[in-house]
Amino acid sequence: MTRPTAEPGPTVSLVTGANRGIGHEVCRLLAAHGHTVVLTARTLAHAEEAAEQLGRDGSLVHPLRLDVRDPDSVTAAARDVAERFGRLDVLVNNAAITYDTWQRAATADLGVVAEAAETNLYGPWRTVQAFLPLLRRSGHGRIVNVSSEAASLAGMGGGTPAYTVTKTGLNALTRMLADELRGDRILVNAVCPGWVATDMGGPGGRPVREGAAGVVWAAELPDDGPTGGFYRDGRPLPW
Repeated sequence: MTRPTAEPGPTVSLVTGANRGIGHEVCRLLAAHGHTVVLTARTLAHAEEAAEQLGRDGSLVHPLRLDVRDPDSVTAAARDVAERFGRLDVLVNNAAITYDTWQRAATADLGVVAEAAETNLYGPWRTVQAFLPLLRRSGHGRIVNVSSEAASLAGMGGGTPAYTVTKTGLNALTRMLADELRGDRILVNAVCPGWVATDMGGPGGRPVREGAAGVVWAAELPDDGPTGGFYRDGRPLPW
């Protein structure tokens, strides 16, 4: 029996943690490409403020509260998207916290690590689970997990343990979901935006637009595109 898909129309894309930084720029680029964009943030006020900023530049996006740490918030957001759009074509798991440069693994505060995991790993995980019925309804879903080269085991050293371990877990989740959802025609990839000049990345990084472009690339892969990969600027990174 063939699973029914939603009526064709503009690509519906949702971005978590999108009130600033890379997520905000991803929303702007997706809107410029003709997507119907749902911009989410921990509070509705932050989402509305960010949507208004994009609106002044001519980008129409839909603000929505979604706190990836709060299961009730995630469930409510999925219900809202279902009622308004009937499906979801692209989920960008961008929300992240705690670039803990002050810590070392040998002496790390595990409470800090656990708090980071709630946003960086469990947050994307519960968000995928909540939105999976809508992604399946799309018929050509895309999940983009915003990761970091710091999570690459091939070159991993010490430092930033909370951030590194939780992003490594996100990479593992990417691989598992890609395998499990292949039959649903859902492509799942991890993307490192590189060192970008954001509040988390700090000064000195490359422009936000350059980092966001790689995320948009993964969001717009064709149906025969790769899945289960780790990329920066559209080029593979070592796991």
